[in-house]
Amino acid sequence: MGRRPQENPSLDMTPMIDVVFELIIFFVVTIKQEDLYTKLNVNRPAPASGPSSESDDITVTIEIGRRFDNSAQGVIIYNKREVSRKELDNNLRDIARTSTKTPIIVKCATDSPHKALVDVLDICYKNKLYSVSVFTL
Repeated sequence: MGRRPQENPSLDMTPMIDVVFELIIFFVVTIKQEDLYTKLNVNRPAPASGPSSESDDITVTIEIGRRFDNSAQGVIIYNKREVSRKELDNNLRDIARTSTKTPIIVKCATDSPHKALVDVLDICYKNKLYSVSVFTL
């Protein structure tokens, strides 16, 4: 007696898919997640042992505006008076001798020329004053 070939042999995949989904749900529910925050190696800075130096509390404010004659140079105001670039360089050099970490705040008017800002940033960089913030008025 010979075997008769079946016309459409097929394998039903529905039970296998059900089992795979049940295994995925089981593993997702039972997995234990590690607390990554407890394993981070973070060292906080030690508190300051002595009194803070006064140079850390000084903030230098430089304002940049436009000249009345609309020249491309712009006006640099330091300590509420107009200064030249050379005077600003000398003043910032004196500040840098005390502490190079002194924060410098540069306030620019919205219509101030770009060249004046670049000049002030160059003078700060030349004197190794890198803690510079730029704001607009």
